[in-house]
Amino acid sequence: MSISLTKRNFLVQLAVLTLLVGWGGAGFLFYVLPEHYFEGYPFIPGYFFLFGVFEIAMFDACRKYAPKRLLQLYLAIKILKMLFAFFFLVAYCVVVGEDKIEFILTFIVYYIIYLVDETVFFLSYEVKKKFKKEKNENETTA
Repeated sequence: MSISLTKRNFLVQLAVLTLLVGWGGAGFLFYVLPEHYFEGYPFIPGYFFLFGVFEIAMFDACRKYAPKRLLQLYLAIKILKMLFAFFFLVAYCVVVGEDKIEFILTFIVYYIIYLVDETVFFLSYEVKKKFKKEKNENETTA
């Protein structure tokens, strides 16, 4: 099974971001704000990593089989991510019930960090794709 360069780059970037933000956030909460550290913290980076893997798998499949639908898929995945995040937050608050505010605030910070990262990644992908297309058109007409 071969993996596309885009998928590989996204997964590496996702893994590095998850490790940096995960360990950095855990260290910050554990050492700087120990009263706000909660046992459910590791579930947050795990959620975003797993959803990122799902996201790039869907993106890669769409890129291969329905490339004109990439924008629609991107928006649909963002909506799906928001809905799953809502259900994840509600489930945590109902099941665990402790440290709700800390969990929700930490989750929101993670959501914003990953949203910015994914937006930058996919924007750079689209810019590179457009640049390649223009370059190919210029070479064809020359």
